[in-house]
Amino acid sequence: MDERVLANFLGHDGRLKTIPSKLSKLLVVLDHLAQEFEPGQTYPEAQVDEILRRFHPDHAALRRYLVENSFLTRENNVYWRSGGTFEV
Repeated sequence: MDERVLANFLGHDGRLKTIPSKLSKLLVVLDHLAQEFEPGQTYPEAQVDEILRRFHPDHAALRRYLVENSFLTRENNVYWRSGGTFEV
């Protein structure tokens, strides 16, 4: 299911064609984006934006969705990965 959702929303270049409006599909996309952030590493907001801009021009919306859905945590303009699928 997740692979099919990603295939529908990601272009051949890996960029998002559109941000899903349905929450279940958005969560799949956000989990995919969360993989770009190393667990245990902190990121300034500018670096988070730079990473997310590679996927979609509306990096601010993606950043907000990642925080709102607990994939990233933000404190004092510093972010770190706090959710998503982790490799074992």
